[in-house]
Amino acid sequence: MKKILFVCLGNICRSPSAEAVFAAKAQAACYPVIVDSAGTGNWHVGEPPYGPMQQAAQRRGYDLSSLRARQITASDFEGFDLIVAMDEANLRDIERLRPSGSETPVTLMMSYAPETGERAVPDPYYTRDFDEALNLIEAAANGLLASLTN
Repeated sequence: MKKILFVCLGNICRSPSAEAVFAAKAQAACYPVIVDSAGTGNWHVGEPPYGPMQQAAQRRGYDLSSLRARQITASDFEGFDLIVAMDEANLRDIERLRPSGSETPVTLMMSYAPETGERAVPDPYYTRDFDEALNLIEAAANGLLASLTN
């Protein structure tokens, strides 16, 4: 069973949404997977996802209410088969934590949805466009699932 970690900056918008979206899509496809999310920063550790993000996700049928923010650690490289970053700054921060000898792949979320032309999921905490973030996350989650099942 694959274990996938989704990572953004604070773990209150993009990565918990990616966790919930991907989990729902994998479940619908009967694909067994363990998912989690984390942030590169520690500002929100222990907090639930950001209210407006939860509301936008809920309108699409994704429940983020049980999730709590945590910070990525070096041990996550051992615990997960794949780490998925929401943008290139997150990817760089993740790579700085990589333990010597670790070969765990770290990819960009939007690499699974090249048809969008986007390289990153913009942070809706700042852009305020929660629906667009979800659009991109859903597209990339579809592509990620397809890459695992083909």
